[in-house]
Amino acid sequence: MKTYGIIPSRFGSSRFPGKPLAILAGKPLVAWVVEAVKKAKCLDEVLVATDDERIVAAVEKYGGRAVMTPSELPSGTDRIACAAGDFADDDILVNIQGDEPLIDPALIDSLVQKLRQDARWSMATAVTPIKSAGDLAAKTVVKVVLDRDDGALYFSRSPIPCDRDREPDLASGLYVRHLGIYAYRGEFLRRYIAEAPCDLEKTEKLEQLRALWMGAKIAVVKTDDEGVGVDTPEDAERVERILLERNS
Repeated sequence: MKTYGIIPSRFGSSRFPGKPLAILAGKPLVAWVVEAVKKAKCLDEVLVATDDERIVAAVEKYGGRAVMTPSELPSGTDRIACAAGDFADDDILVNIQGDEPLIDPALIDSLVQKLRQDARWSMATAVTPIKSAGDLAAKTVVKVVLDRDDGALYFSRSPIPCDRDREPDLASGLYVRHLGIYAYRGEFLRRYIAEAPCDLEKTEKLEQLRALWMGAKIAVVKTDDEGVGVDTPEDAERVERILLERNS
């Protein structure tokens, strides 16, 4: 069994073109992400999956490994499967967002352990508590409903679960937001990318609904760390300040 940490990274971005190569505290964003991911204890290999030679060069300059993947691949999930190549059914592949240089390596380890310790799970992901009514209502914040074993029942951009009689109680523990990190078993990932997007996925614009539609069981790890992603130049400035404080 081999465990991969794979970071999809594309140069193009409507809100922040060239984002992976944006310089934060002296290094490109993608190099910071690789550095953070390498701190996870459970990974045998860390790869950046990209379609741009400039990103390959930046990753290799700072001691990482990058793999060129076709630009026409439809999603980051397809990109990680392509980058890993001929992976085995019992391998674990972790899809880590390329714009989160502050990711907690312990979260990566927790997702991998979920799959290693319990064979019923096809994949694993993470959630954190929703702390404001604005986040609960926002379509950009993906909500998750869990079962008694902390398995995902459904993901939605709508506020779920719906409290029929009163305002939602955010302190109840029922309201959690999804974090965009996934760990897959090799066998399931191979089936997943071969399956066409289902109507639920196309409606909500959420890839993980394809897995539920296929009948997969998705384990959910809870964390208090909301993560800090870089979606805009303003985000980059904020994250740079945090990196400088950490490394001062």
